[in-house]
Amino acid sequence: MSPYTLGIDFGTSNSAMAVTGPDGQAQLIRLEGQATAMPTALFFNDEERSTHYGRDAVGHYLAGTEGRLMRSLKSLLGSPLLQEKTAVHGESVSFQDIISRFLAELVRRAERQTGRRPERLMLGRPVHFVDDDSSRDQQAEAALRLAARQAGFADDDIRFQLEPIAAAFDYERRISQESLVLIVDIGGGTSDFTVVRLGPDRTTRPDRAQDILATSGVHIGGTDFDQRLTLQQVMPHLGLRHIGPQGREVPSPLFLDLSTWHLINWLYSAKVLHQAQSLRENYSDTHLHDRLMTVLRERLGHQVLHAVETAKIGVSSTREPASIDLTQIERGWSLPLQPQELEADLLPQLERVGASAQECLRRAGLAHSQIDAIYLTGGSSALQPLQAQLRRDFAGVQLVEGDFFGGVASGLAYATRQ
Repeated sequence: MSPYTLGIDFGTSNSAMAVTGPDGQAQLIRLEGQATAMPTALFFNDEERSTHYGRDAVGHYLAGTEGRLMRSLKSLLGSPLLQEKTAVHGESVSFQDIISRFLAELVRRAERQTGRRPERLMLGRPVHFVDDDSSRDQQAEAALRLAARQAGFADDDIRFQLEPIAAAFDYERRISQESLVLIVDIGGGTSDFTVVRLGPDRTTRPDRAQDILATSGVHIGGTDFDQRLTLQQVMPHLGLRHIGPQGREVPSPLFLDLSTWHLINWLYSAKVLHQAQSLRENYSDTHLHDRLMTVLRERLGHQVLHAVETAKIGVSSTREPASIDLTQIERGWSLPLQPQELEADLLPQLERVGASAQECLRRAGLAHSQIDAIYLTGGSSALQPLQAQLRRDFAGVQLVEGDFFGGVASGLAYATRQ
């Protein structure tokens, strides 16, 4: 059988894969049942010494199975933490190796569905893994390339494509006339933009470099929105900004880490627990400290963020109030989240995202009136406050919703033919 290239969108929050079929159309790989996207998550089950992935991983964690959940692994690329080691089933494993395991699992699932192993990979990457640091950005891409090699691919068989450009290739199959399009790809960890000239007559051109007018990006995505909401809505009830008996605020670094998906696992060590316990004298209301210690001792950090993420999605999709369910911490405890609070809390980040999108247009030398459409992809682009920000920044330009979770993967499959 002929060799094929697998397009992998390894995302901060979710991952997806695609190949092109005999008809030249992208086909998304089913990853969990019929689902063509799955959470970028692993759960190391201490009870059975087994490893679980995606929704299965999250499900085991939420069910209270003894073990460790790891999410937002992509956020570690370009970070010194990538080479840190952690105990997994009795052995010391680096986070680089854990990313490799996840990538290898994706490839195995593709192989099971297609009946043959891919010979080459086309990996998506953000415009910037790390803002304003080209050295760390190169380190991040090198680390992802290493993960692909550790998953069994030769260096010459690994290629990269910018995620917003991949999304552009996917959108191009849906339009019937030449268009200037601003691609907006809002994922779990980054917001990426490209201005590109698209059209049905351009799809077969071997070199598309002249069609890409500009790119830009900022290291803000869905996990940052979760962090911001957690800090604003939940952490004050655990002691953030609480004034103690000496008239000083409770120290805040712990709350920041506890609101950050990929840092939570570092907070369950004996050293951190001891430091957190010593904060009790900084609390006027020790009930807040009791809640904090419950989260740390019971390892509920990911559950808190999951509850915030669920409420965020609920408010955004219905535009009605939702509850942040915190009953795991305290019986019957929940916090309301209002649509107005969601937008107000996220406004500073949304404005930075909008500014980066406008910077992309400026780099292309274009006015808003010259853009035919804004194409939205990436799971976080479904967030209604984000779309409202784009409508304010690009008044009169049509917003087109793409495949939020599969658009980049499909585009990566098309990119293999460029």
